[in-house]
Amino acid sequence: MLGNVPEETDRFVGRTVEGQTLASTLVTHRLTTLTGTGGVGKTRLAVHTLRSLAAEDTALLGDVCWADLGALPDERLLIPAVADAVGLADHTPGMPLDALCAWLSDRPRLLVLDSCEHLVGPCRNLVTDLLTACPRLTVLITSRQPLDVRGETLLGLQPLPCHSDALTLLLDRAAAITPGARADRPEQREHATEICKLLDGLPLALELASAQLAHHSARELASRLRSHQGELQAAAPIWPRRHRTLRTAIGWSHELCEPLERLLWARLSVFRGSFDDDAVRGVCSGGPLTADTLPDALAGLIAKSVVGHDTSGRYRLLDTVREYGAMWLAELQEESAAAARHADHFLRLARLADEGWMGTEQVTWYGRVAAAHTDLCAALDHLSGSEPERALELVGLVAFFWSCCGHLREARSYLGQALLLCDTDSPARARARWALGVVVLLQGRHDQAAELSRECARTAAREADVEGGLAAAYLLGITHLLSGEPRTALDVADRALGRTSGPPFTSPSVLRCHLVRVFALTGLGRLDEAAARATSLREDCAARDECWTRAYTDYQLALIALAQDAPARAAEHARAMLDGKRRLGDSFGIALGMDVLAAAAAALGQGETSALLSGTGQTYWRSVGHGQRGTPELRDVREASWGRARAAVGDQTFEHAFRRGAEADPRAVLALAVEGRLFSEA
Repeated sequence: MLGNVPEETDRFVGRTVEGQTLASTLVTHRLTTLTGTGGVGKTRLAVHTLRSLAAEDTALLGDVCWADLGALPDERLLIPAVADAVGLADHTPGMPLDALCAWLSDRPRLLVLDSCEHLVGPCRNLVTDLLTACPRLTVLITSRQPLDVRGETLLGLQPLPCHSDALTLLLDRAAAITPGARADRPEQREHATEICKLLDGLPLALELASAQLAHHSARELASRLRSHQGELQAAAPIWPRRHRTLRTAIGWSHELCEPLERLLWARLSVFRGSFDDDAVRGVCSGGPLTADTLPDALAGLIAKSVVGHDTSGRYRLLDTVREYGAMWLAELQEESAAAARHADHFLRLARLADEGWMGTEQVTWYGRVAAAHTDLCAALDHLSGSEPERALELVGLVAFFWSCCGHLREARSYLGQALLLCDTDSPARARARWALGVVVLLQGRHDQAAELSRECARTAAREADVEGGLAAAYLLGITHLLSGEPRTALDVADRALGRTSGPPFTSPSVLRCHLVRVFALTGLGRLDEAAARATSLREDCAARDECWTRAYTDYQLALIALAQDAPARAAEHARAMLDGKRRLGDSFGIALGMDVLAAAAAALGQGETSALLSGTGQTYWRSVGHGQRGTPELRDVREASWGRARAAVGDQTFEHAFRRGAEADPRAVLALAVEGRLFSEA
């Protein structure tokens, strides 16, 4: 399973021997580090080799998980980035490294840590711990320098040969960018070969040069590069030769950019991860970069291979290109202004996401917040040092999204930091304390969540904040539900909703309190009433394409159907719930849904399917760092379903199917479950 290995967007050139060596080394050694100067193609070789192995159906490496570390400013987000790459949505309050080791310990995996050179020390410590604790783990590092740990196998990557692969790459990329750019005549090939030599055969430098063949002949480009040889020699005391070559090639590409393209390049360097058009406009506009001129400048940088882009409409700067832009941003004395605009944009994005939480674009907002994770953290870091009140607002807005998408630890860390830095009473502080309550509840700290909910309720009463009071009631109600107290939860929800006359979609907290009421009625055994309220709420959600609440109404309707001996209807609702939670990327919700669908399969007499779903469900539970959780009534459902499934197929068949489910690609099983194909095949 390739997992999140990047796609190959263009033809791979050369490196046949290096690729074969890397493939062989990965199979025989537990730690391989692919080293080489910046721009030599380490990442690209790793991607191509792994995708080639996958095409050959090689299962020796197990699951392949790719962590791009180049965007991380320091080691604070190292473990969260790796956890995200390996599918660990850790909900535990313990040490993050312990949770990561436990998750990686049970099945063969290849973990790729890409672009480690700025985090060599932290990566050395992390890899040492992981390889010690996880005997079935293999690690591939790409870095400009080795980790220098015992057992590390080094593969040094050299530039491409100038008369063969380098020349092929240059001409191939030029033809891809500009189909009419050809260099077939001997004289043209001679100048193209000279370009390759002047650029030391470095792939990134050649990629940048190829874009210029759309505007200049090979002779002209070679002449321009020759004129820079003095710079190369003058820089000798500062950088090794190949580093100087790459720096000069990037600088040469910079010179060939239009003035507005250079300005945009510098401003784009403030982004830590990928970004979209809206982010470019929000962060980089100003001065001569206007709504009219900015799109052309961006298109120019894309055409010159300075900015990469993918089919989803997102852009990215390579690390070395970003570093060069950051140097010019400092020269322009725009660092502070750019960081402020960056933080402003992502605070604005968080506000819009919060406002759109109940709307038709809810799933889109979850996706945008997830895609912007690294930059949201960068914005929080900036605001924490300059405007703590706004940092408090930002983390309070994104924490609920992060709680759903597997970033509980970052949410708790940033919430705690922001609450310490800004201790004055404000709506932002109240929101942040509520968000912290949600986080600690999901981490299993029920008493702490209850205390935070009561503090939020007192603040809301003092400030006459109706929405704040409803939010506190939702948090307290869910806490009571998870503690096995549905009667108390129902009382809390009823009192809160009694203070508002609006329908469920009056506000997010009103909607959530209605959901608490449905959960509580189910827990009390008032099934007909619970089903009626859940169905009505589900219809309202469906009409607005609201996903989060709708998925939980389907969850409740599935439990109710099981209790009413209607397993086919339960399976239908469980699949709908799983589809919703998959759209949101909510591993905790998927784990709950898998349990209910497994129970429905058992009740339908499909014991083997039930066991397989239970095995995959266990994988999702492990991915959040907990054993099976949920409201207490779900515990009885699980136990009954396992008993039925074992009785239907026997212990041996049950255990075999359970193991298959636990060892399978969980996303593949989830897709089959949502589509109903597991039932049709059983």
